[in-house]
Amino acid sequence: IVMLVGAGLLAYPSVANWWNSFHQSRAIASYTEVVEKMDESEYEAMLSEAEAYNATIVNAQPWNMTPDQEAVYSRTLDVTGTGIMGYVDIKKIRIQLPIYHGTNESVLRVAIGHLQGTSLPVGGENTHCVISGHRGLPSARLFTDLDRLKEGDIFVLHSMNRTMTYEVDQIRIVEPADLSELQIIPGMDLCTLVTCTPYGINTHRLLVRGHRIPNPDGDANITADALVIDPLYIAPAMAIPVLLLLLLWLLLSTSRFFTVSSEVEEVVNADLEELDEELKRKESEKE
Repeated sequence: IVMLVGAGLLAYPSVANWWNSFHQSRAIASYTEVVEKMDESEYEAMLSEAEAYNATIVNAQPWNMTPDQEAVYSRTLDVTGTGIMGYVDIKKIRIQLPIYHGTNESVLRVAIGHLQGTSLPVGGENTHCVISGHRGLPSARLFTDLDRLKEGDIFVLHSMNRTMTYEVDQIRIVEPADLSELQIIPGMDLCTLVTCTPYGINTHRLLVRGHRIPNPDGDANITADALVIDPLYIAPAMAIPVLLLLLLWLLLSTSRFFTVSSEVEEVVNADLEELDEELKRKESEKE
């Protein structure tokens, strides 16, 4: 039992991370499936609404929203009704994560959150989108490796049928309450990735900023060809070998247990027989 508990504790981070990655991939797959079914007029309507929202915050970013502002924010770009507004793809650190409205802890435990008060991720001049994620969680990888990004690296945002590529041009470490590096800069199209630092201490914030560049593959839209393999197919492929290995381990452990038990029984029986003979010998001597 102790060995099983120990193995469970050792396996927890990997299993939990896989489980969260599975649900993150499902969220992205569901999002792209809904987007695919929309027509051009629906794309135009939702993107225009998001661009109009971004225009309203250029001169005064609403860091502390009123209930009315939050209601408008929450429904804009919410294609699926789940709060997901797109996803971020960072190939250098091999992550693809859904982006949700807001940075509530319920969101940040499993995905990436869009920081209220910053531009929605649809690009354009006079925009600065900020997305935030945890690092170092035992249950999810998220932005754990964000510090590996350097100036010149790229990351990609996908929102609706729009793909936006950003090149890292600035990396800063700031106090948690310092919002000066997240301001909209006139004429610029920016996106900043935010996480805690130093690793495991989390007293400051790491800001990795990128400016918009042309997409390497042109203006690629979200299509079925761009989807990752459906996790419903990945899960059995990963789970079956693990279950087989676990079953083999249990069989071997059980076999060893019965082998040892049989050997112990033989020794005990031999001792009992020897004791019985000794008692008989002493009885005969008395006679």
